[in-house]
Amino acid sequence: MTFIRTRQGWLHLAVLLDLYSRKVVGWAFGSKANTELHQAALSMAITQRKPPAGLIHHTDRGAVYSAAPYRAQLANTNILQSMNGRKTAYDNAVAESFFSNLKNEWVHHHDFTSREEAGLALFDYIECFYNSQRLHQSLGYLTPVEMEKRYHAQMQTEVCA
Repeated sequence: MTFIRTRQGWLHLAVLLDLYSRKVVGWAFGSKANTELHQAALSMAITQRKPPAGLIHHTDRGAVYSAAPYRAQLANTNILQSMNGRKTAYDNAVAESFFSNLKNEWVHHHDFTSREEAGLALFDYIECFYNSQRLHQSLGYLTPVEMEKRYHAQMQTEVCA
């Protein structure tokens, strides 16, 4: 989760990323940093991806991820929760990298007058730029969407072979 300054107050953003493609698959923002915000991001990811039983969901040991409602939501969809040891610096390296890119490429260049304005800009950044246009060195200079298309094409080829 990260915070974005607006003239109206802080906007809190929770995201879930696919580790393979770096695609933001679930995200939610709101005026409060609470378990419900993270559950909304998880709900979006589950709705979009329809993950098979046994999917591994990795997080740090933050209070929202160990809260009973969040853990119940994972259990209800047969998603396995993974957490590293206490104070492990690399727990959320991919998410922290995303937040750094978001702020350096987008947020720091705007003066948001309201949370709603910032929310619209977040939608634009995540859905219109980051997932579909931003090239990633770690993906061989593909976008997350291109990486997933390549994966699905490869899987289709293997199934038909």
